[in-house]
Amino acid sequence: MTKASTVDTPDVIVIDDVSKTFALRKDNSLKERIVTLGRRGRQHREEFQSLKDVSFSIQAGSSIALMGPNGSGKSTLLKVIGGIIEPSQGSVMRRGRLAALLELGAGFHPDLSGRDNVYLNAAILGLTREETDQRFDSIVAFSEIGDFIDTQVKFYSSGMYVRLAFAVAVHTDPDILLVDEVLAVGDEAFQRKCMDKIREFQREGRTIVLVSHSAAQVMDICDQGVVLQHGEVAFIGAAAEATKVHREIMEGKRQARVEAEDPRAANEYVVKGIRVLNSVGEVSQDINPGDDIHIEITVDHAVAHSDWQTSFSIDTPTGQQVFGTSVRRLTGDTHGPAPAGLSVVDYVLPAAPFSGGQYFVNAQVMDEQGVGADLLWQGARFYVPMSEERTGTVFIDAEVAPARRA
Repeated sequence: MTKASTVDTPDVIVIDDVSKTFALRKDNSLKERIVTLGRRGRQHREEFQSLKDVSFSIQAGSSIALMGPNGSGKSTLLKVIGGIIEPSQGSVMRRGRLAALLELGAGFHPDLSGRDNVYLNAAILGLTREETDQRFDSIVAFSEIGDFIDTQVKFYSSGMYVRLAFAVAVHTDPDILLVDEVLAVGDEAFQRKCMDKIREFQREGRTIVLVSHSAAQVMDICDQGVVLQHGEVAFIGAAAEATKVHREIMEGKRQARVEAEDPRAANEYVVKGIRVLNSVGEVSQDINPGDDIHIEITVDHAVAHSDWQTSFSIDTPTGQQVFGTSVRRLTGDTHGPAPAGLSVVDYVLPAAPFSGGQYFVNAQVMDEQGVGADLLWQGARFYVPMSEERTGTVFIDAEVAPARRA
């Protein structure tokens, strides 16, 4: 897994056949443990396998996303990589200085001040006191909590925790930075600041391992993705494909919930395909700015329906939605009756003002109440030629008037 296809780039992390099993106790209180003392311990504990035979390597300079549903083992794997917990089986080899930004407040002592915690955390991450002295002012300036640096951290807000923890981590000059979704806690301005620092690390050839549920964040930062499901590797590859696999897994979980509530719902409607047609009605992946676009959605009905609905959305490769609508929004009504078999819905976008870039089309079919029955992620894609005169996702015929004296 690497950002560039360079054979000579060394591996900085090698995960070899890693498994992790946790023992979950059922007797949580002291009283329960005293009562069960002497009985068979296995009756009051059970094992949970968080990771199962995970193997892959990460090359220097890569930016890797760990993705997957809640409980899939992402955070556990990140802690194993960081040496926070030991695997039950297998091994992890690391090269270079590592800094980890894991769950909120990890490594902070609540009764110590922010100043003391800076020195404590920096020491844990491998800095000497003299090195921390030299970087202390920069750490405090980056964290933007100077007025509270001598306050006990147990009085900090979640955002202040993240600011200080991230500031310490990035000032230890790490070769590898591990980040576990805590950046979502900070305010928007600080999130941008963190992203700028991560991009600076990338330009310097450092390795980033990020746990995230955000497709936009993954596509913005990472070039590769590892998708976990039930503790096992479901996919390893390009970030765009990883986000697609992750979405499909999440949609599968949603479908399972729908089927559990109503076993008929998941089977009655299926989105069989999406096609993008140009202004002359031809299937095409190349669309010019201002062209009419037809989004054709094919739905398979297992049985006849008196009412049903569809919707679709168009995303950028970073997961940002640029347009979305549905039959209900456009007409105030459903599609009406449909016999068993295939039905085709044609949405028309006249003179679509998409600017240069790649776009993905998603489609969903719903019952008459608007409850989703099936969804197809990235069922089609199209490309709009890039323009040197206009950037962004919207194509506008902008004009500029001659400059005049103010």
